[in-house]
Amino acid sequence: MKKYRFLSLLLAGLMALSLISPALALEDPQPLATAVIIVDGDNHEILYDLNAHERRYPASITKIMTSLVVLDAVDQGKISLDTIVTASAQAVDLPWDSSTAGIKAGEELSILSLLYCDLLPSGNEACNILSEAVAGTSAEFVALMNAKAQELGMEDTHFANPHGLHDPEHYTTAYDIYLMAYAAMQNETFRTIVRSPSYNLPATNLQEERTIFSSNGLLTGYYAGQGYTYGKAIGIKTGYTGEAGRCLASAAVDELGRTFYCVVLGTEDEPETKSKRSFTESKRLLEWAFDNYHHITLLDQDTENVMREVAVTLSDEADYVQAIPKGEIQATAPSDFDITQAKLDIKLPDSIEAPVTAGDKLGTITLEYNGVEYGTLDMVATDSVDRSDFLYTIQQVKYYWDQWWVKALVAVGAVLAVALIVFVTVVLPKRKARRRYSRTGGGRRSSNYRGRR
Repeated sequence: MKKYRFLSLLLAGLMALSLISPALALEDPQPLATAVIIVDGDNHEILYDLNAHERRYPASITKIMTSLVVLDAVDQGKISLDTIVTASAQAVDLPWDSSTAGIKAGEELSILSLLYCDLLPSGNEACNILSEAVAGTSAEFVALMNAKAQELGMEDTHFANPHGLHDPEHYTTAYDIYLMAYAAMQNETFRTIVRSPSYNLPATNLQEERTIFSSNGLLTGYYAGQGYTYGKAIGIKTGYTGEAGRCLASAAVDELGRTFYCVVLGTEDEPETKSKRSFTESKRLLEWAFDNYHHITLLDQDTENVMREVAVTLSDEADYVQAIPKGEIQATAPSDFDITQAKLDIKLPDSIEAPVTAGDKLGTITLEYNGVEYGTLDMVATDSVDRSDFLYTIQQVKYYWDQWWVKALVAVGAVLAVALIVFVTVVLPKRKARRRYSRTGGGRRSSNYRGRR
């Protein structure tokens, strides 16, 4: 659980840098869908979006969350992939036009087999059976689905059932589907299932061994028809209802090992050929992204025109120190990325005081390109600069002299000194003179003659 909390925070922090699509520098692929998102899954960077945060009906893409909640229960030891479950009559009771894996009431299947039935042929009854196995009832299971959605940061999502049949209160967004799909693809069992074109379902108590096929036309033409397969595809899940249109959450890996995700919602079949645009558009959009984006270093200390000089005071050995970026900013950027067209917002002080140590942070540099802020690095000193003790002493004297209380003390001292001088040179001599005057009788001459006159 902690892993997913960290994942949701990481994605939220990283995707905030990409809310405005850098595809503005490229020709718009103009997808034929109501909502689209394309993401570099290795770096969680949005490469393109169209109405990606608008609420839509997900149809059977819902089953990604169903499987994720089941696999969480497996990880927590509540059930195992080998646990055998008996299908209830209620679980297999579906609308006539519902997608199904052909499971019968009373049939016994393992959790693993049910996950394949859920994700490949998109069996709605498999979802019902799984929900009862994990939570007892579908309602309790749906509560777990919504709790998981909140844990993953899917803020515009609410589930009403475990399979995706239409309900006005069952909605999500292309962005939220990416969060869900990415989290699910971190599970090895899920990855193995969704990239499988088919699966040999073991014999059960009611049926012989049989083969089930994926509904994902990027993997096989069994349901979708020929012409949709895509060699780079590694899943993930289809969806369709009349209200949702044709939907697909897909992932692909190219020859460089890059993993891109694509979600298309609300596509319609091509009017004349009836081709399924959820597959053709997903394939086209993924190829567009692979062709036009590359993961590159956008900014580091060797990038041209990023070194700056900062004046240094209190030193007699250097007048300035050079500042360069520390670290690097990497991103999946358009293939026509041109650093000379990027906006570099460099914040540095006019001057700094010595001593300076190589590596000290002096400021920051922020890279913006086509309206997208890709990140911020520290600007650090390249060299060390020692402080001059003489200049430092002068500065300290000046600093203290500029303090009002120092000036007040000096003024008081000066007044006291003047008062002392006046006292010593004027007041004190006068006092001494008075004392002598008093001893001589106030200045009258005295006589000692005592005879007659």
